[in-house]
Amino acid sequence: MIPNEPKTLEPEITPELIARHGLKPDEYERILALIGRTPTFTELGIFSAMWNEHCSYKSSKVHLKTLPVTGACVIQGPGENAGVVDIGDGLAAVFKMESHNHPSYIEPYQGATTGVGGILRDVFTMGARPIACMNSLSFGTPAHPKTRRLIAGVVAGVGGYGNSFGVPTVGGSVRFHKSYDGNNLVNAFALGLAETDKIFYAAASGVGMPIVYLGSKTGRDGMGGATMASAEFDEEAEAKRPTVQVGDPFAEKLLLEACLEIMAKGCVVAIQDMGAAGLTCSAVEMGAKGDLGVTLDLDKVPCRETGMTAYEMMLSESQERMLMVLEPSKREEAEAIFRKWGLDFAVVGETNPSKRFVVKRHGEVMADLPIKELGDEAPCYDRPHVPTAKPAVLHAADIEPPSSLARALETLIGTPDLCSKRWVWEQYDHVILGNTLQRPGGDAAVVRVNDGPKALAMTTDVTPRYCEADPFEGGKQAVAEAWRNLTAVGARPLAITDNLNFGNPEKPEIMGQLVDCIRGIGEACRALDFPVVSGNVSLYNETNGKGIQPTPTIGGVGLLDDFSRSATIGFKAENEVLLVLGEAGQGWLGQSLYLRDLCGREEGAPPPVDLAAERRTGNLVRTLIRERQVTAVHDVSDGGLLVTIAEMAIASGIGAHLDGSAAHGMPAHAFWFGEDQGRYVVTARADVAVAVETRARAAGVAVAHLGTTGGHTLTLPGEHAVQVATLQARHEQWLPAYMAGAAS
Repeated sequence: MIPNEPKTLEPEITPELIARHGLKPDEYERILALIGRTPTFTELGIFSAMWNEHCSYKSSKVHLKTLPVTGACVIQGPGENAGVVDIGDGLAAVFKMESHNHPSYIEPYQGATTGVGGILRDVFTMGARPIACMNSLSFGTPAHPKTRRLIAGVVAGVGGYGNSFGVPTVGGSVRFHKSYDGNNLVNAFALGLAETDKIFYAAASGVGMPIVYLGSKTGRDGMGGATMASAEFDEEAEAKRPTVQVGDPFAEKLLLEACLEIMAKGCVVAIQDMGAAGLTCSAVEMGAKGDLGVTLDLDKVPCRETGMTAYEMMLSESQERMLMVLEPSKREEAEAIFRKWGLDFAVVGETNPSKRFVVKRHGEVMADLPIKELGDEAPCYDRPHVPTAKPAVLHAADIEPPSSLARALETLIGTPDLCSKRWVWEQYDHVILGNTLQRPGGDAAVVRVNDGPKALAMTTDVTPRYCEADPFEGGKQAVAEAWRNLTAVGARPLAITDNLNFGNPEKPEIMGQLVDCIRGIGEACRALDFPVVSGNVSLYNETNGKGIQPTPTIGGVGLLDDFSRSATIGFKAENEVLLVLGEAGQGWLGQSLYLRDLCGREEGAPPPVDLAAERRTGNLVRTLIRERQVTAVHDVSDGGLLVTIAEMAIASGIGAHLDGSAAHGMPAHAFWFGEDQGRYVVTARADVAVAVETRARAAGVAVAHLGTTGGHTLTLPGEHAVQVATLQARHEQWLPAYMAGAAS
């Protein structure tokens, strides 16, 4: 804090100033009606922070309320810093996913680092120690002049923060499409462990309780970050660089240890991360959730810059900060802990029964607002929306077959979306803490719970091209894909966190995408008993009026009772039988990567998702894994059956002889590259394969023979054999070559 600072004259509230704060004229009229007077400049800033899209969910909350948020394992659903699910033995998994898209486009390194830092704080604010991070990254076309720089900065930022903080980044996804040329996406996921009877919440309680500022000092970095995240871009995007926060992973590590220590000592009544909108959002949420008023004295806030105004302090998004309601008798003990860790600790206010939010600076009241109405009376829009027109179903006869299946596979396995992302994940420390059981590159990451035998599996999934073509089916598929990836490693799916990335909701066609994706997500979650426990909505992902493909990323978490009974994708031995479980369908090529990357066509209806069949097949696969009846498992997704088998071969170095008899007259390119849903490729020893087929049929699950493992090639009927080493080289080479400037 800086004593005796001069008072600053506040600007006049004009229509131009209101517009710069992201408030529409009718929203400003709503403010006038609510408080009965013209707001101060600081109050205008507070309303702009609390009522922007990023913080208020004003365009989405009416639809988010339709999602299933309860279940047998759910301890805390949406509404807190993170979701919480019971994993037994007195332990809970605490997790959430959140976007940092706009900051990462403006300043990729700092945008990504602070995205990771923010999601980690969401988890440990609940009293959980983070044990794993993941991400989902979407970039523009490789040929775009900004793409290489954005990839380099974002990946370095994710690794720089996670590695320094000391939590493993165990998996994720990377995709490329022209729709992200002007607006890449960075979705960060974190998961932690807590004891079920020691979860901490944000709601303040008790009158006259001290409110304590914890962590790093407040500066001017991140000013207006939440408002910037709630607006689309134009040519002046680079000018918004000052709104990007700056992260310090070492300070966050200290904050983690200090917070967990004071929690263990019983010092905490309520605690809230200072994320978007900083002091404003954290203080208002704590008071409003507890039906209490809050008074803040900004003269007591630790600052690292001189001359900061009340407006700047309330809207700063400086990182590594918390706000806490303190047990009064524990003040000295709590302060000693924070001083020990070299962090700021300052009593900056108190709770009261007034239900007012009062902010003082230099002895002057800079804001005096009704605290609950700041959140409860935020605009809530049921925006006009129109459904996406249903695209035509494409048939195999409408799509040119390749001259050679083998050559088509060689090409596909090295395309930007299907190539190995090793260049990315090798920059992340994915084994720190010593509990990572499955490294990146498989269907889902697996992390041991303490000393085991339990483990948690996690994945991030979405197929944006499906969501653009048919948002309802695309929303269903994103959930089903997450459920399937968890199942493929042997985990029982527990719950999801979602990160809904869309364009401008004021356009009815974009709002229609959001509404239908949410509807599809809800239907899949209900059918699969896979509730939503946390999430984030990121809208206005547009540049110059051009929006991204709808990208509702799903972060799924599942439980393994015994990590020794799990599955990986690589073949384990020669002479094992290859089977596909799940209905082959019609060889669905609409919206497939075969169609897009080999035929240059982005069209057609995406494959439908049969949720009843999905559940039936997945339940069987988990049973087979648990009983060790199958030796390798990989779900069938992008690229279809042949890409799935190639990935299994690459992971093991073992080839396969494929017979194609299961095609039953279907055109070969549709059978091998079709992206029909709800399928898994499994291997089984020859002596148990017949029993596996029998069990599948008894369970009502389609099963078909694909071939046998062995040798060092993939051999297809009537085709030349492809060396596994050749496929591996093609798979591994594109991304390193591109980042070195040798490919595009």
